[in-house]
Formats: sequence, C-alpha cells, structure tokens
Amino acid sequence: MNAEIIAVGSELLLGQITNTNARFISGQLSELGINVYYHTVVGDNVDRLIKAIEVAETRADLIIFSGGLGPTKDDLTKETIAQHLGTVLEIDNFAMQSIEEFFMLQNRIMTDNNRKQALVLKDCEVLINRHGMAPGMLLEKNNRIYMLLPGPPKELEPMFQFEAKPKLAARVNDGAQIMSHVLRFYGIGEAELEVKVQDLLDNQTNPTIAPLASDGEVTLRITAKAYSLDQAEQLIAGTKDEIIRRVGQFMYGVNDDSLSSKTAEILIENDLTIAAAESLTAGLFQSELAENPGISQSLIGGVVTYTEQAKREQLGIPADLLENYGVVSSQCAVAMASKVKEKFGTDIGIGLTGAAGPEGHDNQPAGTVWIAVVIGDNEPRTYQLHLTGQRNTNRLRAVKRTFAFIIQLLTEQGYRKI
Repeated sequence: MNAEIIAVGSELLLGQITNTNARFISGQLSELGINVYYHTVVGDNVDRLIKAIEVAETRADLIIFSGGLGPTKDDLTKETIAQHLGTVLEIDNFAMQSIEEFFMLQNRIMTDNNRKQALVLKDCEVLINRHGMAPGMLLEKNNRIYMLLPGPPKELEPMFQFEAKPKLAARVNDGAQIMSHVLRFYGIGEAELEVKVQDLLDNQTNPTIAPLASDGEVTLRITAKAYSLDQAEQLIAGTKDEIIRRVGQFMYGVNDDSLSSKTAEILIENDLTIAAAESLTAGLFQSELAENPGISQSLIGGVVTYTEQAKREQLGIPADLLENYGVVSSQCAVAMASKVKEKFGTDIGIGLTGAAGPEGHDNQPAGTVWIAVVIGDNEPRTYQLHLTGQRNTNRLRAVKRTFAFIIQLLTEQGYRKI
C-alpha cells in the first residue's frame, strides 16, 4: 500500500506552525509497512485542495488528510472531500453529544458553528476524538482509502495511534502483527553507528532496521512482522541483543525514552536529589528535567546566574576565582556545581557555563561550554564542549550533553544497569 499525506492549512504555508503531523504519521505508517512517497501541504482553498486530491489519487492507495475539521469557515477539508467524492455529510450523534457535554461542563454557550465539528462523511468509519471535539473519519471508496484527522497534534496523535492504526493494520497485514522497538544512542554519530551494524542493515529481511539521526542523537528502529506478538518479540530480541553487543556502550534508552527522562528515572529510582546552577542555559536544564512526572522528589531547586555579579552574590563564588580563570572555565563550572549543591543540600550539583554565541564571551570563542557535575563526596567531573551551531541549538545541545554526562557518571558508580 502506498500513501500520501495532505496537510491542510494556510498557517503551514505561511510558516506560522511546523508540520509535525506528517512526520508522526509517516513514522507510524512505516511500522505497518505502508510506503509514504509524498507529503503535500495545501492552503485553505477548495479549488487547490481538490487539485491536490486529484493528484494524490493518481499515485496513492491511502490518502491521509490532517487539519481543516474545525468549526470555522476556513475549515473546509471534509466539505471539500464530500464534494469531490459525490457524497454528503451527516451528524455523528456520539460526537455531537460529546461536544454538547463539553460546553455544558465548561458552563459556556455553544455557538451553532460548533455543530459543524460533529459532521462526518456518510458511511465512513468514525474515529473517536478523545482529546478534542472533531472526530476523524476513514472511508473506502473507488478502491482507495481516505482518512481525515484533526490538525492539533494532541488530538491527531492519540487518534491515529488508538483509532486509525489498528484499522489500517487489519487491512494491510492479513492478520499479522507489526511490532517495533527503538534503541536510542548518544555519543556516537550516525555514520559511525551505521558502519558498526552495516552487515545487519545489508542483510535485513524480517526484522528490518531503520537508522535515524536527530540533533546529536541516533536511533535504530527494529520492526518485526509475525502472526503473534510473542513471535515478533522473539524476532526483535535477537537483533536487539546483537546491536547492543556491538554498540551498547552508547545506548541510553529505548522507545520513548529521552536523555531527560532517563536521567529523571535514575534519580527517582535511586532517591537522589539534584540542584543546578545555570549560566548560558538560563534554566533550560531544569525546565527539561521538570517535564518528567515525579521529578519533584529529586529536583530540589536551582539558580540562574547569568552574570558574573549573580555568580558572586547568589552562589558566593569568590571574585578572585572569576578574575583569574574567567566565567567560561572549568573552575567556574566546578564552583557553580559545588556551591549550588551546598546551597540546596542535594546529592548532586550541576554547573553549566559557556558562550552560547553568536559572539564569544570572556575571551572564549562562541560555542565553548563547560559542564561540571559533583556527586556526593566524589571529586568534581567536568566536560568541555566546542559547539558550532546557532545560539539556541548550542544551549539545547549543552543540556543534552549534561544529561548524558550525568547518566554516564551515575552508571560508573553503579546506579544504573542497561
């Protein structure tokens, strides 16, 4: 089966939002063995959308639309598809009831245009929206599948995962089960990783292996097809074990893990507390860590000491240390980590300082970063980065490297097992 994804919305063409839906859907379809050959973006215009549909029909068996299912006049996806396919729209009673209940619970008046969101294509399979109002749709017509999904990712992603994906799987896999397992690596480049598993990539059949690189991280997605989940798991296990044998030292997690979530997991499971003093990252490290549920038992606090004065006054770093070594130095990073650990009484102290760019700072070139980690009574450990990206990219990479450094050090001390 070949698919095309059509994202509808002028805001996408204007660059006001990023089309993350297409990336998500493509990843999900690849797990089902469905080929995606084209991504199309079209504005809120009936004629242009019809032309896009006509082109897609010449080259795809499955056409997936995202966006344009809302209550306003420029939400025209389902109306346009109904017109193109020569069918009509009808009210889905379950969706209508859900919309009415939402406004009732919010103690708000429901305007008439909200009823539009409960309209679906006649004879379609309705995809329930458990995180919004407009339902999705799946309609088979003229030997082709048309799928309509809402635009907001928080609605589209769970709808696809739990409503649409099982229906597609039943159509394309003849009862076979598709299972994927993602291995996540940090500290090794995509090219180097590929070299180390090249023979596995060259000889892959079932399971398949797909590499993907993203901002300093590399993933390998292993996908198996079998007639039971147990068989699929067995197929994946052998390949996974061989990959870990070769490059396991760079592997930090699996599936939906992130460097942040893995760090939080280790801290929480081992009852470790942490505090951070941040300069160039200005709280980004703490913000990323705070996204993880349960982290409040480990993340005690922190400070942003962006200026030299703040480092002296908030952390008590001696003026002569800053004068002798500068704020972009290993000595400053260690002082920040040690002082914040002492200030908040935590097991671990983090110090982040550097020159994010685009200009250098304190006689150090842009992209120079020093990370310091102090764990318990152990000697401080430091890590230096020489980054070449844009300012905010450098800040994010510094935070990612800090998480990876923490995982490494805690692993060395026996706090973690892969």
